Amino acid sequence: MMIVMRYEKGRKAITRQKILETAATEFRKRGFEGVGVADLMARAGLTHGGFYSHFESKEELVQESIQFSFGQNDLSRFGSEEKGWEKMVRHYLRPDHRDHPETGCPIASLVGEAPRRAAGTRARFSARMDAMIATFEAALPREIAGEARRAAALAVTAVVLGALQMARAAANPELSNQILAAGIKAALDLARP
Repeated sequence: MMIVMRYEKGRKAITRQKILETAATEFRKRGFEGVGVADLMARAGLTHGGFYSHFESKEELVQESIQFSFGQNDLSRFGSEEKGWEKMVRHYLRPDHRDHPETGCPIASLVGEAPRRAAGTRARFSARMDAMIATFEAALPREIAGEARRAAALAVTAVVLGALQMARAAANPELSNQILAAGIKAALDLARP
């Protein structure tokens, strides 16, 4: 006699969500190549064999986790506030963001690895970078218009990403804090009409 175990409805979706949450955290913390499927599943409290009932490959999980992690870090909530632009920059370049890449912006954590990924992954990553630039662009002061608006958004995005990466790389805490402060000043100066 064969025993068939039935699981409650929606369990597969819940398990997939758990894998995505774990992957989004671990990839930002350790990089795409810094964590294997078996380790990732163990960190999610699941068995390695169950992975392939949710994803065809690690690359598919990488792509899905990119999308998922951007949903966790939405800067656009500041855009509707007074001085939203400044709040976005200060929020992005805060010490807590520097110190916890596992919960922060996946672009800053993974941009160095993205060029070595499959074309589909790079396309998804690039689309999310475009969305980040558009978020900054939408929050710029209204006085900056036309081509200057897009140029300012591109420059500010590059400044905050670079400053965050440099601050994370600095071994000296004082230097790291100085880099964050310089990044804030540079980004805000770029956004002045």
